[in-house]
Amino acid sequence: MNNESFNTSLLLRQPAASIYNAIANVRGWWSEEIEGPTDMAGATFNYHFEDIHRCRIRVTEMVPNEKITWLVTENYFKPGIFGEAVQEENVGKEWEGTSIRFTIQPNGDKTLLQFSHQGLLPAFECYTICSNGWTHYINESLQALITTGEGKPNKTGRPVTADEAALSAADSKQ
Repeated sequence: MNNESFNTSLLLRQPAASIYNAIANVRGWWSEEIEGPTDMAGATFNYHFEDIHRCRIRVTEMVPNEKITWLVTENYFKPGIFGEAVQEENVGKEWEGTSIRFTIQPNGDKTLLQFSHQGLLPAFECYTICSNGWTHYINESLQALITTGEGKPNKTGRPVTADEAALSAADSKQ
């Protein structure tokens, strides 16, 4: 895993199959508004949060109980939403071509879930907000889905992180 990319991990008591199935249920932990299939290699799905962020993701690899990999093929962040001036050709493109990887491994009597958004770099204007978001969605929402059966996904009009609430409020003033 690229150390500059965003990485986090969870050590869980649940078996690999439960973790794998929860990851594949993207609507249960990331966003209720995911459009398209998320549980088969080759499938493409769309994510969006209000008019602030949208992306198209292709599921590139699904190895049952071991690994799920996605490729971000398109991305959009509303220009100016982060309040920083950037080069016009880079506006909203930060995620394009990045890879999102979930790796599941046995670890003694527990299971290790490693998450990496490879290519999400600290130099990107979205990095702080995106890394905060991934921290919530993996370490809180996905973990809750795995351990309790109920995640904490977002949907339009219902931000779940402080950054989403701030972006949503800023967007409504524009």
